[in-house]
Amino acid sequence: MEKMEHIISEEQAGDRIDKVVSTLEADWSRSQVQQWIKDGNVLVNGAQIKTNYKCSLNDQLEIIIPEPEVLDVIAEEMDLEIFYEDADVLVVNKPKGMVVHPAPGHMTGTLVNGLMAHCKDLSGINGVLRPGIVHRIDKDTSGLLMVAKNDMAHESLVNQLVAKTVTRKYKALVHGNIQHDHGTIDAPLGRDQKDRQSMTVVDNGKNAVTHFNVLERFKDFTFVECQLETGRTHQIRVHMKYIGYPLAGDPKYGPKKTLDLGGQALHAGLLGFDHPRTGEYLEFEAPLPEYFVELLNDFRENC
Repeated sequence: MEKMEHIISEEQAGDRIDKVVSTLEADWSRSQVQQWIKDGNVLVNGAQIKTNYKCSLNDQLEIIIPEPEVLDVIAEEMDLEIFYEDADVLVVNKPKGMVVHPAPGHMTGTLVNGLMAHCKDLSGINGVLRPGIVHRIDKDTSGLLMVAKNDMAHESLVNQLVAKTVTRKYKALVHGNIQHDHGTIDAPLGRDQKDRQSMTVVDNGKNAVTHFNVLERFKDFTFVECQLETGRTHQIRVHMKYIGYPLAGDPKYGPKKTLDLGGQALHAGLLGFDHPRTGEYLEFEAPLPEYFVELLNDFRENC
């Protein structure tokens, strides 16, 4: 059973204990933390507290993290858009709004549920909740993902990601009019200390590099292509915000007044990698989703 200790800062003083603890790790939900508090797994200065306890400066928290539940992932028949498949790998075009893998409290309707119904032979390296998943894209980002169907393929694809030999190009619509035709954003990323569920540029973060090219300019927006050199969480969304051009529709990193798109306008359109068994370079391209095409056409007509 894992433990975590934390001392309440000035910024956290006065906040409810369940709010504070839920921001310490990105995958801890507030309801999950409230249950831990009720079960006596969150102590403040060595004593049990209630979920509405207001933190004081320098309170010493001890969080006992329960062992994860043993969860079974249910295979669900879905109309998946498979771009390529053989005995080792599969490339799928994930639609906007679909979560990649299950998590406690969200066990159905994910890409993994559909993949398990589509094929029974997925690599087990990432465990029961993430079989075959080598890399991810956010729920509201659409586009191509490579999936490993055995452990050999999984290790090969992960090694290619680490070696930065996988080609990953995204199309995005951002706020503002970028004057440069192309550029590179080299800025390390880490957890935002004020909001642990968000990422931000930090001096001691993990190396992160994004290259971008301007495809088309509109009055108040720019259509760009971004190529990842690294693949950090929310990398394009954070990097484009960092240089002053946040993604349109982005509820987390975008401005308060943005387009109502149900999430960021971001599409993982091109994916290329060496086949794990043959070594042949494979490259796939998925067209922009319909909402994105209609948005651009509307801008072309009216901006």
